[in-house]
Amino acid sequence: MSTTKETQIIAIYGKGGIGKSFTLANLSYMMAQQGRKVLLIGCDPKSDTTSLLFGGKSCPTIIETSSRKKLAGEEVKIGDVCFKRDGVYAMELGGPEVGRGCGGRGIIHGFETLEKLGFHDWGFDFVLLDFLGDVVCGGFGLPIARDMCQKVIVVASNDLQSLYVANNVCSAVQYFRQLGGNVGVAGMVINKDDGTGEAKAFASNAGIPVLAAIPAHEDIRRKSASYDIIGKPGGEWGPLFEGLSEQVAIAPPLQPKPQTQDELLGLFSSEAVGRDVKLLPANETDMLGRTPEPKPSFEVIYQEA
Repeated sequence: MSTTKETQIIAIYGKGGIGKSFTLANLSYMMAQQGRKVLLIGCDPKSDTTSLLFGGKSCPTIIETSSRKKLAGEEVKIGDVCFKRDGVYAMELGGPEVGRGCGGRGIIHGFETLEKLGFHDWGFDFVLLDFLGDVVCGGFGLPIARDMCQKVIVVASNDLQSLYVANNVCSAVQYFRQLGGNVGVAGMVINKDDGTGEAKAFASNAGIPVLAAIPAHEDIRRKSASYDIIGKPGGEWGPLFEGLSEQVAIAPPLQPKPQTQDELLGLFSSEAVGRDVKLLPANETDMLGRTPEPKPSFEVIYQEA
């Protein structure tokens, strides 16, 4: 899935709620203000990637629009699913309602629709794909498995669960590179950084750079909650996203070194993760709540003559 040779297609992964959409909305806005032509594609079934960009307004999804148009016997057009703000172009793939379909299959269908709309001929400098990293099914791994992007960026914070997801993404990249794939990890964005250092240590151990550290600041939280873009030139947080924009553009795709579970736990104090807990094997008495009675055996015992 590539457009022109100059187009950088970048898949951004992270734990749900870690701040991918916040990061991408501000990053894409800053890139557009710098004169780059950017397409932001939400690949999360929640369809919330573009909500910050459009001031909280929901964007019609490709899957929903495609189904509606098909029932009406009409073709999906660009203007039905792609919208713009201050130079940023954005769309949402969408997903099925809870319990009514496979989110990964929705991703596949969404990309098939993009191809029909002429994706390969579009002339963007950057295409940013927002993927949910918690979900390990094949549809969400498409960009890595099928070389649909050149590089991956992970968003995480200083907590074990977000780093667990980041590590899973690194494992997927390593696996498919061993099979001949070319996708690499360009680096990590640390969001809600409280300075404790676990995410930075993980990035160092995994052999990937930290592209930016977005602080856990009340002003950022408040403005994000109010759907306010902070990645604007001249603003208080403008330099942060200007730097991130440059790093995203030049960071090469690297082969990461995934960490073991023990190595991940080792990033945190034992009080935080319970690393000193011992695994005590259960026995049958524990399971029955009483001492088990001897069980009859089918074994034939021959008495001595």
